[in-house]
Amino acid sequence: MGTPNSLRRIALIAGAGYLVIFITGIYANFFILENMVDSADAVKTVANLTAQTAQFRLGILAFIIMVTFDVVLTWALYVLLKPAGERLALFMAWFRLVNCVLFGAALMHLFSVLEWVTGTPPSIAAEYIQAHVMHSLSSFNYTWLIGLLFFGIHLIALGALTLRTSYIPRFIGILLFIAGAGYLTDSFAQFMLADYEQYKDIFTTVVVLPGVVGELSFTVWLLLRGGRQV
Repeated sequence: MGTPNSLRRIALIAGAGYLVIFITGIYANFFILENMVDSADAVKTVANLTAQTAQFRLGILAFIIMVTFDVVLTWALYVLLKPAGERLALFMAWFRLVNCVLFGAALMHLFSVLEWVTGTPPSIAAEYIQAHVMHSLSSFNYTWLIGLLFFGIHLIALGALTLRTSYIPRFIGILLFIAGAGYLTDSFAQFMLADYEQYKDIFTTVVVLPGVVGELSFTVWLLLRGGRQV
């Protein structure tokens, strides 16, 4: 176990890591991909990506920064919560790390999209380009979705670890546990339900509300009180 000062520094690193992940993830996913990609309209999607290549590159860069800080956060959370249970902390860290690896693999599909919209010779038919772009975007989503299964298990373990401590507010652990269960439920639903889109808003609420409140609350605690285990 580290000294109080070293634990405090690690907690600040973890809190800052969470903030960077929130900012870059929201920017890349909601301000870039959501505005450019229409899963039901390949022509519109390719036109958007072609016209806004610079923004798309920024989105990819934001995702790269996000996953880099996610690896750092994985280490910081393990060090901070190891006293609450070393084996569970290691389990928690490995599942988040697997999610990082899978997301890194998912990013390769976005680079493929970039190659199709910027490096394809004019002689290639537009329909061919559109088909490959949409396939790459779909592969990105499904690879990310597999990663979220591991992320959901990570959150459940993280919630369990925080509940074992006497210094982290219990509501944070409960919310993290619920968010983890929500990620698992939503991910399996996307794989298993043919009519998932009809229930998408419900599943999104189940995941987003406890996840955002729980992880933001944990971020605030890390920045203000983390490492001060009293």
